Amino acid sequence: MSAIAHHQAERSSAVTEMPDELRADVRLLGELLGQVIAEHGGDDLLADVERLRKAVIAARRGKVSVDEITAMVAEWPVERAVQIARAFTCYFHLANLAEEHFRIRTLRVRDTGEEPLPESLAQAVQELGGERVTELVDGLRLHPVLTAHPTEARRRAVVTAIQRISGQLAAYNSPERGAAERAETRRRLLEEIDLLWRTSQLRSTKLDPLDEVRTAMAAFDETLFRVVPLVYRSLDAALGEGTGTREPLARPFIRYGSWIGGDRDGNPNVTAKVTRDAVLIQAEHVLIALENATHRIARTLTLTAGYTPASPQLRAALAAAENDHPELVSEMATRSPQEPHRQWLLFVAARIVATRQRGLDLAYRSPEELLGDLRTAQASLVAAGAKRQAYGELQHLIWQVETFGFHLAELEVRQHSQVHAAALAELDAGRTSERTDEVLATIRTIGWIQERYGVIACSRYVVSFTRSADDIAAVYALAGHALGDKAPQLDVVPLFESGADLANAPGVLSGMLEIPGIQERLAANGRRLEVMLGYSDSAKELGPAAATLKLYEAQEALAAWAAEHDVRLTLFHGRGGALGRGGGPANRAVLAQAPGSVGGRFKVTEQGEVIFARYGHAAIARRHMEQVTSAVLLASTPSIEARTAEAAGRFRGMAEQVASASEKAYRSLTEAPGFPEWFSLVSPLEEIGSLRLGSRPARRGLGAPRSLDDLRAIPWVFAWAQTRVNLPGWYGLGSGLEAVISESGLDELRAAYREWPLFASLLDNVEMSLAKTDRDIAARYLALGGRDDFVEQVLREYDLTRRLVLEITGHSRLLENRRVLSRAVQLRDPYVDALSHLQLRALSTLRADDGLSEEERERLSTLLLLSVNGVAAGLQNTG
Repeated sequence: MSAIAHHQAERSSAVTEMPDELRADVRLLGELLGQVIAEHGGDDLLADVERLRKAVIAARRGKVSVDEITAMVAEWPVERAVQIARAFTCYFHLANLAEEHFRIRTLRVRDTGEEPLPESLAQAVQELGGERVTELVDGLRLHPVLTAHPTEARRRAVVTAIQRISGQLAAYNSPERGAAERAETRRRLLEEIDLLWRTSQLRSTKLDPLDEVRTAMAAFDETLFRVVPLVYRSLDAALGEGTGTREPLARPFIRYGSWIGGDRDGNPNVTAKVTRDAVLIQAEHVLIALENATHRIARTLTLTAGYTPASPQLRAALAAAENDHPELVSEMATRSPQEPHRQWLLFVAARIVATRQRGLDLAYRSPEELLGDLRTAQASLVAAGAKRQAYGELQHLIWQVETFGFHLAELEVRQHSQVHAAALAELDAGRTSERTDEVLATIRTIGWIQERYGVIACSRYVVSFTRSADDIAAVYALAGHALGDKAPQLDVVPLFESGADLANAPGVLSGMLEIPGIQERLAANGRRLEVMLGYSDSAKELGPAAATLKLYEAQEALAAWAAEHDVRLTLFHGRGGALGRGGGPANRAVLAQAPGSVGGRFKVTEQGEVIFARYGHAAIARRHMEQVTSAVLLASTPSIEARTAEAAGRFRGMAEQVASASEKAYRSLTEAPGFPEWFSLVSPLEEIGSLRLGSRPARRGLGAPRSLDDLRAIPWVFAWAQTRVNLPGWYGLGSGLEAVISESGLDELRAAYREWPLFASLLDNVEMSLAKTDRDIAARYLALGGRDDFVEQVLREYDLTRRLVLEITGHSRLLENRRVLSRAVQLRDPYVDALSHLQLRALSTLRADDGLSEEERERLSTLLLLSVNGVAAGLQNTG
């Protein structure tokens, strides 16, 4: 059977059965959306939507040709095509929501209490056992860093509309609801879906950096602040019985970072003032959250002094407070007579309010001062025998203060090494440009943040495209120019991105040890050093297979370097959400790391659409954090490290062969003459900028305006996903695998897939990427560029990669062993096809017809952008 015939046969077979509960939710939401569409555009609009829906489903069964669908789409006026695109986009938002609810229900059903959930903290502790757990937990650190990388295609208004629908769907499915309540909830569902339909899917204005900060704050307000103590509670319960009635065995191991408002690499919109305002916004949100939590706990502490007397320390603290603030404390005593613990927590809440409002006579000077007051209350409760109150909600509040402080997340600054080099050259010449003045202002802002919120609020400075130790020394030199001997405390982090830079990383680190600023920091922090690895640009340069394997080699080399130089190294993984940018299941990625490179510490970027996918719902956020933490614990054990090291050593030669051949195949395409121009023609690359996804330009502005080197990895991946090719997620691997098979056959590759977590993760991720491609539709996009040679090259590599991945994994079809993911892809595929056909109509007309009027071009662009938005929702990833 030919590759094309096999692909078409697979499209129409092996459909995973949808569970009844999921099917019921999808049907309910689909029926309500259909009612809204009919009410808004008439039955004929709904009929056109249904005609296209049935046609794309029939096409997957071989009963309707692609040409017939193309003709159907072409006969509609552009305005009608826009309405149909909106309908399918809304459907995807609702289908994604139904799947999220089913996932949450499944987690709850599986959590019987008889056995720990797979990949949970309880299971990790059970698997590790004994003293090793205590040792690992003491050094455990999970450090997610939120970034403003523009990969969230949905407007915030759309996200909040979906969240309201989510609340109503949960209420509708509640078994406690009576018929009248369900009828009212259905009415509310219809109202909210009507609102979603009437809400523009496209942004009318470009986001500025502070808009991005406020968007990220929604994840903190709605999820992170509440979920983090629950994760600690899970670990504490796993470590020993009696959690909530004893001093906790778990220590707070999560710290959040943020680049939002601090990352100025290639983004002139992020200024020193933006960085300052970003920290102020973060502080406002965390102080409000702490204030509300303290008030809530205080209101519950109605413990009378007769049964729960205050300790001498608490009585003394209340007396001191009354002496300093007699009216305030007297009012609290009047409202809560004979309730000293309640009075004290109300006083603490008042101090948090003053901290937020800058009331200097009452404000806390630091989070440590607040923790002291909370622990005074906790110790008093323990002394009075009220251990549940001491180690229950009050312990959650203590954990929240320890995790978030008064700054919420450490704001990290990032800038390109070329900018620093140019700034130093200007300073040496005695003249400065506006850009250099901005660099110096940024360092002064870091100093101001440290004075107000402490060093922990902003001390990391990431240097993009680090090529030598001089690039790190430059930051310390600039800090001296900015503030002299009052320069802020800086932990300068090199970011290695290209293949050559990854290979040179250990040498750069050796040079860094000679920098006085680095020597001072190592002496002060217990010889801790952080290094960032860039997945996106390395994958864009080398291809997914070569980049994955070279990143692993870099991790091995850096871990060996750290051991040799007695440095406690933390690797910061700059992973995107899409598979072409290092994405994929985070817990599997942790377990695939090089031995010695984790060591109980994992720092990773959480970008764009990933933030709301992982942190948009409390249950999913908690599950995600537990999965990653569990993987960090397991990956740090000697047994797993030894097993991984043995497999890596055994398959090293094969991996080098795969990397070399795959990189050669990848470069033969991407570096071919005319490829950048062809890519721009066959994809909506240029139009993606009109989606206004973020404040950052799509190009760095440091190189040629039309080169792939200058193009950022996000639009590169985003545009390929739209074409249904997903090229950055798989291209070149087939050639790499074929090179090994031609010499030694399949056995070694199959053994590597079974025994080496890195190789298994690589093939599983490629399989996932291939499952989201569609060869027939992809061929139509590729044909728009007028280069048959490129089309043949891409499709030949696709067929080869797909065939060999299936042969090595032993699967008869893509995602055969990933039932849930397979079902999700199959649920969406026909509807993504519908949007792709609409997008192809717009794109082909825009590319082929130079005689379009401005009005016609604008209407087609609207159709194109709506379809881009909808395909992103359907595939559930952008960049």
